[in-house]
Amino acid sequence: MLTSSLTRVALVGLLCGLAPCVQAHEFWFKPIASPQAVDDTINLRLEVGEFFTGEAAGFSIPSTRMLRHYAARQQPQDLLAGLPPKAPEAEVALTLDTPGLHLLVYDSAPQTITLESGKFHAYLHDEGLDFVKTQREQAGTASQPARERYRRHIKTLIAVGPEPKTVQALEPTYAIHTGQRLELMPLRNPLALVPNDVLPIKILFDNRSLAGALVKAWHKHNDQLVMIRAITSPQGEVAFNLPYPGDWMVSVVHMIPAAANDVDGVDWDSFWGNLTFHVPAKIIQK
Repeated sequence: MLTSSLTRVALVGLLCGLAPCVQAHEFWFKPIASPQAVDDTINLRLEVGEFFTGEAAGFSIPSTRMLRHYAARQQPQDLLAGLPPKAPEAEVALTLDTPGLHLLVYDSAPQTITLESGKFHAYLHDEGLDFVKTQREQAGTASQPARERYRRHIKTLIAVGPEPKTVQALEPTYAIHTGQRLELMPLRNPLALVPNDVLPIKILFDNRSLAGALVKAWHKHNDQLVMIRAITSPQGEVAFNLPYPGDWMVSVVHMIPAAANDVDGVDWDSFWGNLTFHVPAKIIQK
């Protein structure tokens, strides 16, 4: 039976408030090197920022819709109740006592923001969402501020235990379908990669393949940012050649019109998907 202990960790440095932090671009789980030893305690950390450089975003119940822990042959564990009820904590500690591959999944509460048209259109272009600008032009609203509601759907993977070749069912956990509205589904175990291996990924939105989406793979190599871009196929798939070991992040953004007379008064709903993992310098599993 899976038993995990989720505890709060004291604030590390300055924890940026949620209101200013969420206006930055990417939002991710800080990657954790694998494999971890059985019964080790890891510190989960949410980061927000740009160019794979971030600050602590913090964990709290009000800012979270889902925080789940998956491991092979175990029922998913809901960790939401263990988060602080009010002020966010920079990190929370999680004890992993089950060998194998572990998946952590987080969905944020929705947040709203209003951007002037120039900034909104520049952001759309950066994220491969120019079709939204076209729709605004067709509707005659391109010069107006954009009212947006956004949500974060993120994942991270960690291997735990002795040499993974002795661990049963290490492979399947990475491919668990968690039901996030925007979900990155690796088609190969990212923790089984070595440098220059190819990682295929499928992007789902509302459980359907998302075609034509811009997907980015991020890495820091010798303090220089590496970013690889790809567009999903009609089947919602991309493949990245990952040339270096270390921390990697894969991200994608999707946007749809909000319902007419939306209760929050927004025009657009955006969904930010993210997956992080650590590629070892040597083979973890064949």
